[in-house]
Amino acid sequence: MQFMAVAQTAHNPIIFADVPDMAMIRVGNTYYMSSTTMHMSPGLPIMKSNDLVNWEMVGYAYDTLASVDALNLTSGKSTYGRGSWASSLRYHKGTYYVTTFAQTTGKTYIYTTKDIEKDPWKAASFTPAYHDHSLFFDDDGRVYLIYGAGKLRLIELNADASGVKPGTTEQILIENASLPSGTGGGLPAEGSQLFKVNGKYYLFNITWPKGGMRTVVIHRADKLTGPWEGRIGLQDLGVAQGGLIDTPDGKWYAYLFRDFGGVGRIPYLVPVTWEGSWPVLGVNGKVPETLDLPASKGLIPGIVASDEFTRKKGDSAVPLVWQWNHNPDNTLWSVSDRKGFLRLKTGRIDTSFVLARNTLTQRTIGPESSGSTALDVSNLKEGDFAGLSLLQKNYGLVGVKRENGQHFIVMVSAGSGKPVEVKRVPLGQKTAYLKAECDFKDRKDTANFFYSLDGKTWTRIGEPLKMPYTIPHFMGYRFGLFNYATQQTGGYADFDYFRITGQVVGR
Repeated sequence: MQFMAVAQTAHNPIIFADVPDMAMIRVGNTYYMSSTTMHMSPGLPIMKSNDLVNWEMVGYAYDTLASVDALNLTSGKSTYGRGSWASSLRYHKGTYYVTTFAQTTGKTYIYTTKDIEKDPWKAASFTPAYHDHSLFFDDDGRVYLIYGAGKLRLIELNADASGVKPGTTEQILIENASLPSGTGGGLPAEGSQLFKVNGKYYLFNITWPKGGMRTVVIHRADKLTGPWEGRIGLQDLGVAQGGLIDTPDGKWYAYLFRDFGGVGRIPYLVPVTWEGSWPVLGVNGKVPETLDLPASKGLIPGIVASDEFTRKKGDSAVPLVWQWNHNPDNTLWSVSDRKGFLRLKTGRIDTSFVLARNTLTQRTIGPESSGSTALDVSNLKEGDFAGLSLLQKNYGLVGVKRENGQHFIVMVSAGSGKPVEVKRVPLGQKTAYLKAECDFKDRKDTANFFYSLDGKTWTRIGEPLKMPYTIPHFMGYRFGLFNYATQQTGGYADFDYFRITGQVVGR
């Protein structure tokens, strides 16, 4: 009897979670990837893989992008959908570089380190914010940024990439980079990523022709300054924006992402072959469902993970899978005040969930996922509201409110665009168990909220939440733990754990 080996074991998407604007490099046998998390803190996540499929968090380029009202959620300001955008990741002569730009501050940021997994990043910044730029080290030692939308430009940097080279002026690289995908309307070519392969330059961009789908456009040149010739690289399923990566054994892939509703923008890998010095993406022009790469072991615990909030003595950090919604106030949270608990304290009066500080978040994951927590409400003060969220513009909450000396389990939906209390149930004990379940299969994008009095028997509360991907937040839905005051400060909520699974039970 002859057994057939099954070579194709990986499946697209390779990460069913919000990891947009990927930039990727290979150093030896190890791959590194950066992505966009905008208004989250810490930001500019760095991930690592040994096989292009199974990724884990290894760090962030910054703890705090800047301390300004919009990033701090102070003075009524926020920076949802802004913060830091698409990054560029490079390795050059023993140094790792990751760059980004921020409309919030009007700056371009360059971060460097010798050890991408262990050393802190050194930061440099300068104006202006070069939109969707690609950092590029040429063979002659010169350093450039390629940036812009539609009309793409080139600017030269200092040798250490710390700023614009004195005396240099920007050049127009390509007058209309959108042209290969059509002439009129839509999203102009952006998301530049530049590569040099066998002496030729290849520039990847994304366009979105009016009435069409997101499209990969590739330009090729023998010299950086051109002339450039362009063609459509891929037009299938709206999978676009990214670049090239090769394996140690000589295979090539394009890493790209797809807009997939409420879960966010999710990464795909597409095999690449070379024909006539052009990279040819896909299988007969299509994005394959399977790939000749190792199977995924799942996104837990590499991209998201449960947390019992138990820490070794002296460890006061939160694991890398967590990010705060905007910059936190570090005086108002703790994992050491009460052993085995996350404590979120109130320090000011807030009028809305989206303007409250210190919401601790993780990505939701597809095709379905569940997040749950146990909340001790003994020390909430009058007007406090604490619990579990699904964060986006049209958010949903299940939590405990203290009103008139009593506790109530409450479900709030902002599905209409404005928050509405849909249901409340009296709570006669100090602990509430809360759960949110998300269904992203076939873009169903629906969540349900639950509560329990014993952590075993669950009751659905309120109404299903539709989870649209909205541009004002520009991010997939996130689980979040929150606590904010509406009447007086000084209360606190203790979260015993956060547990995430890749399935829903529905009860």
